Amino acid sequence: MQQQFEFHIEEESGRIDKYLTEQNSDWSRSQIQDWIKLGLVTVNDKPIKPNYQVSNGDYIVVTEKEQQKIDLTPENLNLNIVYEDDDVAVVCKPKGMVVHPAPGHPTKTLVHGLLYQLKNLSGINGEIRPGIVHRIDMDTSGLLMVAKNDIAHRALVEQLVDKSVTRVYTALVHGVIPHNNGTIEAPIGRNPKERQEMAIVDDGKEATTHFNVLKRYENYTLVECILETGRTHQIRVHMKYIGYPLVGDPKYGPKKTMDTDGQMLHAGVIGFNHPTKNEYMEFESPLPDAFESVLKKLRPMT
Repeated sequence: MQQQFEFHIEEESGRIDKYLTEQNSDWSRSQIQDWIKLGLVTVNDKPIKPNYQVSNGDYIVVTEKEQQKIDLTPENLNLNIVYEDDDVAVVCKPKGMVVHPAPGHPTKTLVHGLLYQLKNLSGINGEIRPGIVHRIDMDTSGLLMVAKNDIAHRALVEQLVDKSVTRVYTALVHGVIPHNNGTIEAPIGRNPKERQEMAIVDDGKEATTHFNVLKRYENYTLVECILETGRTHQIRVHMKYIGYPLVGDPKYGPKKTMDTDGQMLHAGVIGFNHPTKNEYMEFESPLPDAFESVLKKLRPMT
């Protein structure tokens, strides 16, 4: 059953999403914003916008949306398992697939496919994230490490912490980068003005991205990005920060861009020390066909 919550305002209280999360700790601002867009939040019996400023005398009604039940039934999603042994697996996630179940994505995630194709997965990250050591965004394709037991999971996480994992991405960005390589060192944290985005902020976490230019096109550049750290949206935020946002990026790129169904970003190389064999292993995945087809439409710089 859906629940309704009523609030009678006696003084100005700022943005409505901030006000409501202060009234109910179970709600997040992103949840409230989604409910507003769905018409589940009204002020004085009328729908409002997410940036509505709460005023004295307002009467707010919130209809709490029922949470989707997450079903962890294994699904045959025909995942591309690049490597597998008793301890680890390497999988190439397709563009458009979410890594693990979450509100709005209760099925057809990478986890559902892993449960179908692999016999064992680590349990450190809880019931809905078995085997998941690290993540990439839904619209980013490419390679991920998967832990098949808890010992392997801890070992892989330690390598991420000490920055010994090799992670190389290919990205297509707006603009022509004049220099052949560079390093971006800028701390990343939650955007204080838009909580669903990350940004360069003084009190953010250390973040370092190295990049090399692979090819220049008219108005675009193909780059190789090497992660030293792994912050949320790191490459997308860092490339925007230096003035070369990713093509197709709905959060950090320009509104007028190519129709690519999300950012042009592919995790093409992953390398790590095997948890039990103690030997370095590296895997490579070619660019997806859709990525290649976009590049073929561009005119290279002479």
